[in-house]
Amino acid sequence: MTTYSIAVIPGDGIGNEVVPEAQRVLEAAARAGGFELDWTHYDWSCERFAKTGSMMPADGLDRIRDKDAIFLGAVGFPGVPDHVSLWGLLIPIRRGFHQYVNLRPVKLMKGVESPLKGREPGDIDFYVVRENNEGEYSSIGGRLYEGQPDELVMQQSVFTRRGCDRVMRYAFDLAAGRKKHVTSATKSNGISHTMPYWDERFAAVAKDYPGFTTDQFHIDILTAHFVRNPDWFDVVVASNLFGDILSDLGPAVVGSIGIAPGANINPEKDYPSMFEPVHGSAPDIAGKGIANPIGQVWSGAMMLRHLGEEAAARAIEDAIEDVLARRDSLTRDLGGTAGTRELTDAIIGALPASRVHSPAA
Repeated sequence: MTTYSIAVIPGDGIGNEVVPEAQRVLEAAARAGGFELDWTHYDWSCERFAKTGSMMPADGLDRIRDKDAIFLGAVGFPGVPDHVSLWGLLIPIRRGFHQYVNLRPVKLMKGVESPLKGREPGDIDFYVVRENNEGEYSSIGGRLYEGQPDELVMQQSVFTRRGCDRVMRYAFDLAAGRKKHVTSATKSNGISHTMPYWDERFAAVAKDYPGFTTDQFHIDILTAHFVRNPDWFDVVVASNLFGDILSDLGPAVVGSIGIAPGANINPEKDYPSMFEPVHGSAPDIAGKGIANPIGQVWSGAMMLRHLGEEAAARAIEDAIEDVLARRDSLTRDLGGTAGTRELTDAIIGALPASRVHSPAA
C-alpha cells in the first residue's frame, strides 16, 4: 500500500480547527482509495513566534524537505505584523522549495450564490496561475535617511526569463486539458520595464502552443472583466502581485473566499509542494467551531491530485459539490447554521467508496 508523508502546519486562528477536520476527510478518502497518509505535525505559527521569536526553527526547511507534501492552515494573528509572519514562514517555504506556481481554481458551484447578477453554476470555471517566487514580491530594497524629511524607501521587482517562461508554460500546459485559452495579466502601459518584458515572454512562449487562443489585459481592466465577464476566462497567468490580487477576486465573484483552495506547486517534484486555503486565520471567529472547512478540504483534494491520487481527489470535490447543492449542512458564511464539524461530517458522508476506487471516476 502506498503511503504519503505529509507535513501538517495548522498555523494560526481557524487553521487549528479546519486542518484537523480536513484531515478526517482525507483519511476517509485514503481508506476508500487504498492508500495511507502519514501525518507529521509542526507548531510553526504566530504563537510560536510570541514564545521563541521565530515562526519556525532555523532548520525548519530541512525538517520537512523529504516530505511528499505540506498541508498548511492559515498564517497570521493580531500582535504579530503580517510581514513578519509571512516572511517568517510562508515565503521561505515557497521560495526554499521552488514552489513557483501558485494555483487557485475559481468555480461557481451549485448551492453557492454568486454576488454577480444572473450567474449560474457552470458559468464561471477558470484557474488563476500566479508566479510565486519572484516578480514584485522581492526582498531587494531598503530605506535611507529613516525618520528624516528626505526619507527614501525602495523596493525592486525581479523578473527573469526562466521565472516568466516556466510559469507561463505551466499555464499553457494546464489549459491544454481544458479550453486551450490562456489570458495574461499585464500593465505594460504604465510599468515600463518589467511588464513589457512579461508581454514579450508571453508572446514567445505562446508560439510553442499552436492551436491555443490567447489574450492579455492590463490589470485594471482585467479586474473589471473578472466581475463583468468571468465566463471569458479559462486559465489566467499573472505575476506575483497581480496574481495575488486576482486569486482573491476570483473566489469572491463565485460567492465565498471561505471555500476557495490554493496550491503552491513545484511542478518538477524536486521539493514538496504546499496546499493551503485562500482564507486567512480569521481570529474573530477562531475557537467558536463555526469556521467553514471547505477551503481546507478542497486544498487537500488538490494535494491528493498532485500526489497522483486523481480518483480520490475527484471524489472529495464531488462530495463538496453535493453538500453545497443540498444546502442542509452549511456554515454561517454560506447562509446555514452548521458548525465546522457538522459540515465536515456531511462531506465525509457524501464520499462514495465506489467512486474513489473507480479509475473512470
